[in-house]
Amino acid sequence: MFQVVRSDSRGAADHGWLKAKHTFSFADYHNPEMMGFGPLRVINEDRIDPSEGFGTHPHKDMEIVTYIIDGALEHKDSMGNGSVIQAGDVQRMTAGTGVFHSEFNQSADQSVHLLQIWILPRKSSLEPGYEQQHFTREDKLNQWRLVASGDGRDASMTVHQAIDLYASVLEADNELVHSFVDGHSGFLQIVSGSVAVNGEKLDAGDGVAIHEVDSLTVTALGDAEVILFDMG
Repeated sequence: MFQVVRSDSRGAADHGWLKAKHTFSFADYHNPEMMGFGPLRVINEDRIDPSEGFGTHPHKDMEIVTYIIDGALEHKDSMGNGSVIQAGDVQRMTAGTGVFHSEFNQSADQSVHLLQIWILPRKSSLEPGYEQQHFTREDKLNQWRLVASGDGRDASMTVHQAIDLYASVLEADNELVHSFVDGHSGFLQIVSGSVAVNGEKLDAGDGVAIHEVDSLTVTALGDAEVILFDMG
């Protein structure tokens, strides 16, 4: 199976200060055919206006990964963490038994562009936890860089699920191949630019769900950035 999710087919929300696109059902967007894929429950592409953000709110029993595309986001939580997440940063928060957090764009003139990703954990009531890492352009340039995994290998962050999350920044005409172990599925999200994926042209905001496919070939049609989930 090779199911393309076009950017303009996603759910959309415009709250004035927040403009979001929802790959899977979320909040007021409900699509019974898009309730998630494997352990992936949410992929939201958010744009937050200057001096705006999400006030303190709760989460429970979810692995929440924030991937900053552009700008910076201030994070505070009930575990005592306080940080600014900038472009190139990836944050993982294990909500587990329950956490409260807030996220604000502290810039007076620059918006924040990010992907908010929710992953169902392998079990409920985990101890809450937090990680944040920076991955440079060179870390991801024309190669797959493991940024999160179920075992934290290769200096990646740890998510409590059998899932590997890769990121890549591709220069025009470069090509990457990813092979799937038998029984694994995948989801590729185009962060920016345009690529050909097994011959199918995908643009920024597009995604593709992959099941029972041996390998994936991603060719950059121009400068591009992509993330890939490999799920056991």
